[in-house]
Amino acid sequence: MARQESDKDLLRLPVQYVKGVGPARARQLARLGISTVADLLFHIPRRYEDRSNLTLIWNLAHGKVETTQGTVVSVGDLRPRHGLTITKAAIVDQTGVAYAVWYNQPYIKRMLRKGMQLILTGKVERRFGEIQIQSPEFEVLEGDEEDLLHTGRIVPIYPSTEGLSQRTLRSIVHNALTAFVDAVPEILPGDLRERLHFLEIREALRKMHFPSSEEEHLQARRRLAFEELFLLQLVLLLRKQAMGQVQKGFRYRQDGDLIKRFIESLPYPLTGAQRRVIAEIAADMQSPHPMNRLIQGDVGSGKTVIAAAALVLCVQGGYQGALMAPTEILAGQHYLTLKPLLEPLGIRVALLVGGLEKDQREEVLEGIACGEVDIVIGTHALIQEDVTFARLGLVVVDEQHKFGVMQRARLRQKGFYPDVIVMTATPIPRTLALTLYGDLDLSLLDESPPGRTPVVTYWRRSSSRSKVYAFCREQVQQGRQVYVVCPLVEESEKLEAKAALEMAERLSQTELKGLHIGVLHGRMSLEEKEKVMRSFRNGELDVLVSTSVIEVGIDVPNATVMVIEDADRFGLAQLHQLRGRVGRGPWKSYCILIADPTTEEGRKRLEVMERTSDGFAIAQEDLVLRGPGELFGTRQHGLPDLRVANLLTDLPILEEARREAQRLLQEDPTLEDPRHRGLRGALERRFREQVELVSVS
Repeated sequence: MARQESDKDLLRLPVQYVKGVGPARARQLARLGISTVADLLFHIPRRYEDRSNLTLIWNLAHGKVETTQGTVVSVGDLRPRHGLTITKAAIVDQTGVAYAVWYNQPYIKRMLRKGMQLILTGKVERRFGEIQIQSPEFEVLEGDEEDLLHTGRIVPIYPSTEGLSQRTLRSIVHNALTAFVDAVPEILPGDLRERLHFLEIREALRKMHFPSSEEEHLQARRRLAFEELFLLQLVLLLRKQAMGQVQKGFRYRQDGDLIKRFIESLPYPLTGAQRRVIAEIAADMQSPHPMNRLIQGDVGSGKTVIAAAALVLCVQGGYQGALMAPTEILAGQHYLTLKPLLEPLGIRVALLVGGLEKDQREEVLEGIACGEVDIVIGTHALIQEDVTFARLGLVVVDEQHKFGVMQRARLRQKGFYPDVIVMTATPIPRTLALTLYGDLDLSLLDESPPGRTPVVTYWRRSSSRSKVYAFCREQVQQGRQVYVVCPLVEESEKLEAKAALEMAERLSQTELKGLHIGVLHGRMSLEEKEKVMRSFRNGELDVLVSTSVIEVGIDVPNATVMVIEDADRFGLAQLHQLRGRVGRGPWKSYCILIADPTTEEGRKRLEVMERTSDGFAIAQEDLVLRGPGELFGTRQHGLPDLRVANLLTDLPILEEARREAQRLLQEDPTLEDPRHRGLRGALERRFREQVELVSVS
C-alpha cells in the first residue's frame, strides 16, 4: 500500500520534474492542459507517421514526404537577403546526393558535422537540378539505433502549441516514460485483462506513444480506450444503482382528476408516443425510488406537453414542480405557454429569472416557500441559496446539454430526493445516450404531432439575397409570416443585438419596405420580449428579425419562412433547431440558408441541411464533422474529457465496457473486494469534482 501511495505521488509531481522541462517549457505545456507527470504520460498522439521505410536518395519522389539515410559531406549557411538564413547540408548514400534545407534555423549548423550518419524525413523537391529535402526532421545515428525517436520508425505526432515543436514534445514524453511509467497503477482486474486479452497498462502506454507496428498501436489504443469507457460506465451504473436504493422522502396522492382534465383541455390529440411516455412517467412517480428519466425527441415532437403533463401529475399528487431552462427567453416562453394551459385548472404558475424586479422576485420566493406557487419556471436562478421550496416533488430540466451535472444536483437538493426529468432536443444515437446519460432511464418521442408540415430547405449564396426576400414578401402577401435570423456573433450578446437592430432597419428601407417588422434579441427585458412575441403570435408583425434566441420554444403556426443569414456560422444542431420554428401549421414551409462558406466543414453543414430534416441523421453528421467531445461538451455533462476513446468510432468498445461494468457490479456492487481497490481509487480521483458523487464505500 505504501508503494502505491508513493507511485501516486510521483505521478502528481509537477511536469518540471521531467528531464528537458524548465519553467518556460512548463508554461507551454500548461497551455495544452499538461501540469503533472501523469498529464504528460497520458498526452496521447493525435496521429502517426511511418518513417520506418528508408528510400534511397536517387529514388526520392518529388512532392512526397520521404525518409532516407545518408552521410553528411558538407554543411553551411547562406544569406540570400537580409533577415533570411538558409542552412544547407549535403547528404550522400550509394546512389547520389541530396540537400537538406532549413530556413532561419542557424543553430542546426552547430548540430551537424562532416561524417555524421543521419536519418531524415521531410518533403522532397527536385529543383535547380538538385534533390532537396525541405526542413526535415533528422536523427543522428550513433551506433544505438534502438533509441531513434524522430525518424526511422513509426513516429507519434502530438497535439501541440506555439513554440513547442514535435521533436521537443516527443523527447519530453519519451523522458517521462523512461523515468515514470512504472509508477502508473494497473487498475483493471487481472481476470478481466486476461479474458479480453489486454496489454498491461505500462506496456500499453509505451506502445501507444512509440509503437513498432500498426498492430502494436491498435492493441495499446484498445486497452486505453476501454479503460476510459469502463470507468465512465462504472460511475454511471453506480449512480443509477445508488438512486435505485434511495427512498423518496414523500409519496404522491393517487386521487384527483387534474391530469385527465389537462389532457382533455388540449386543442389537439396526443400522439401514441406522448401517451406512452406520460404513462412511463406516471409509473415512475408512483415508485418508492426517485425518478431519473431522459426524454429525448426531435424538434417539434411535443416535449413541452410531456413536461406539462408531468408537472400536472406532481401537483395532482400534492407537491410542487420546477422547470429549469438554460436562458431567460426560453424560461419566459415556457411560462407564456404553460400559464394559460394550467391556470384554468387551478394550478398556480410563477416565473423566476434573474431579470425580475426586487419586489417581484421576493413575492415569487415567498410564494414558493409557503407553497402558494405550484409550479415555478426559471433559469439557474432556481438553484440559488435563497430559493426554498415548501414541498418540491418534481424537477424538469430542459435542454439538458446546456446544464452541468452539478447544477442539476443542486436543484435536486432543494427537496427530499425529488423526481427528475431531463429533456433534450439533440437526438443522440441510443448507444451514445447510454454513455452520456447512462444513469437515466430513456424515453423516446419518435412521432411528430399531427399537422406538422415538412420544411423544404434551400441553401442560397448572398448574391441571391434579393430573390430570397422577394419570396418572403410573396409569403407575407399570402397571409403568412417570416423569421429572419441574424449572423451569429460568438460571445457578444451586445454585438448580436446591434446587428439585429441594424438588419431590421436595413430590411425596412430596402427589400421588405412597407412590411411590419419586429426585433427580438437577448439584451431586451423580459417584458419587451413578451410584447414582441405576443405581437408576432397575434399577426401584428409580418417579419420577426431575431438573434438565435428563437432557437427553441417558439410556436407560431402561421410562420412559414425561416431565413438564416451567414448560416455557415451556425452548428448543425442549432440550424436544425432554428428550422424547427416553422412547419407548425398546415401551410408549406421553407428554411432558406444564406451563406458563402469559406471552409469545407461549413459547406458540408449546409449540404446536410438541404439533404435531410431527420434530427438523428443530422446528429450523426454533426458527430462526424465536429466530433463527440465538442458536440456534447463533456465538461457540461460533468464527465471528464476522453483522451483516447472516440464515442463515434469506438461503439463496440463502449458496448464491451458497459457489459463488463455490469458484470463487475453484479459480482461486487460496492467494489469492496481488495482486487478492486485500484478501481475505486481511480473512480474517486477522476470523478470527484465532475460528477454528482456516488458513495462507493
